[in-house]
Amino acid sequence: MSEHVVVIGAVALGPKAACRFKRLRQDAKVTLIDRDDVFSYGGCGIPYFVSGDVSEASALRATAFHMVRDEPFFKDIKGVEVLSSTEATKIDRDKKQVHITNLKTGDKSVLDYDQLVIGTGATPRKLNLPGENLENVYYVGNMHDAEKIKQGITQGKFSKAVVVGAGFIGLEMADAFSDMWGIETTVVEIFDQILPRMVSPVLAKMGQNHMQEQGVEFKLGQTVTRIEGDGKVERVVTPDGTIEADIVIISAGVLPNDKLARECGLDCSERGGILVDETMRTSDPDIFSGGDCVIIKNAVDDSPFYLPMGSMANRQGRVIGSNLAGRNEAFPAAAGSFVVKLFEKSIAGTGLSLASAKQAGFDAVSVMLIMADRAHFYPVRDMMILEMTVDKSTRRVLGLQGYASSGDAMVGRINAVAGMMKFKPTIEDVSNLEVAYSPPFSSAMDVLNAIANMADNALAGMNYGHGPDVFAKYWADRECGDYCFLDVREHADAEPFLEKYPEYWHNIPQGEIPARFKELPKDKKIVLVCNTGGRSYEAQVMLHGLGFDEVLNTQGGMAVIKAWGVDI
Repeated sequence: MSEHVVVIGAVALGPKAACRFKRLRQDAKVTLIDRDDVFSYGGCGIPYFVSGDVSEASALRATAFHMVRDEPFFKDIKGVEVLSSTEATKIDRDKKQVHITNLKTGDKSVLDYDQLVIGTGATPRKLNLPGENLENVYYVGNMHDAEKIKQGITQGKFSKAVVVGAGFIGLEMADAFSDMWGIETTVVEIFDQILPRMVSPVLAKMGQNHMQEQGVEFKLGQTVTRIEGDGKVERVVTPDGTIEADIVIISAGVLPNDKLARECGLDCSERGGILVDETMRTSDPDIFSGGDCVIIKNAVDDSPFYLPMGSMANRQGRVIGSNLAGRNEAFPAAAGSFVVKLFEKSIAGTGLSLASAKQAGFDAVSVMLIMADRAHFYPVRDMMILEMTVDKSTRRVLGLQGYASSGDAMVGRINAVAGMMKFKPTIEDVSNLEVAYSPPFSSAMDVLNAIANMADNALAGMNYGHGPDVFAKYWADRECGDYCFLDVREHADAEPFLEKYPEYWHNIPQGEIPARFKELPKDKKIVLVCNTGGRSYEAQVMLHGLGFDEVLNTQGGMAVIKAWGVDI
């Protein structure tokens, strides 16, 4: 009798594992189970379906050849049997059976398996708020929610939206509501920044500022205490007041669906999630698992890592499919690479931010650089802001995050470093990283090489200073007399600030410092500013050589100061 592989869960990981195994073992039988009647779809595309960028819901279920991934598709094209609207209720490991219930008829039955895959995904985290069950309160957990939201929007039912949570989905939904449909949108986040734990407060503030320019309001450092309305949502209540709303999206993260695995005795994390080895095997050698329900390894510090992302699930699914067929493939540790579109801008990253690195026990520092995404002389270019986190003692690159336009340039740089993270790269590895060069695409010294060189200089004590957040504190305290703000750009660039702040703003172009340094006070901290931080770094080196001890470079210069939102 041919081998029977049963796969529980048919959104991302399950179909990939099933189809990969079937390609390798045409003689085997594969059964794919899902409790929903809509399965095998790109869940990460839901915000773009809501926005209208993806016009039809069926597009999220279609292949690149425009074939909808439904039951007949899997049976006729892939040779895989799909049992939709079917819930797996129990796994009997001793008998190697899965107990299932048809959710439409109530019929119960048992499937025998030789090998089993658990791809049960995750469930949106419920906040258990009063009013959470009112009409038009959604978690965006499946295609059914997405279609209801889109239908309400196109019918003109929604004019004011509240999004609870400023993570990936929350920000993408805020973008979708405000950009395409002009819905008045407010984001409420319990942390004091967007994308908490993912990026530094500086990059987060830049992204927030851009979204605010597009009309999105933010209530940071706040919680929702209840949702009110008569049958359907009308308002959201926070400790600071009430926000009117006719639709609410709760995006407070997800929890791994590990109930089946726990009940059958598989090893699971105390904090949630199924434990697997590098081959994606569970503690039972005949059961594999992957996707949003598992715990893997962090490539930076080797800690347990929960990373619910569709890209991870698809790659893990292929590894599982291969290993079901007898191969011995491994899924590497992950660095947590991401990118999120925020209107015309985007934020991306890989590895750890500075705060996350310190929390993980590293003696870490970060540097920030703004630079053109291609040759400075090429007529079409955009500015890219990168922040690199490094470990002082080992010189390891622990993470790289960035803020730039929503094109591909920054994502390409992030991806280049993401591919290196499992090898624990050093500053030198990125400083000398070979990248494809041509002026329409990059600089001769690419921005990646440049920020690694900047980190090298910082660890050598040659480029030290602060970002725009610290500059803002210095500027707010300018009347105390402790600081000398020195603009090292040419006079024409500095003139507006000299006229506006004659008592505090000073100007010596960087090339004139050797002849004019005696004009500067030695009893004050000299805060250097230029357009991007490059000339001010040169000025810092000069002044240090001339005997000035407290000279601080504003990394990223006026460009970053403006993006962060310093009122100057």
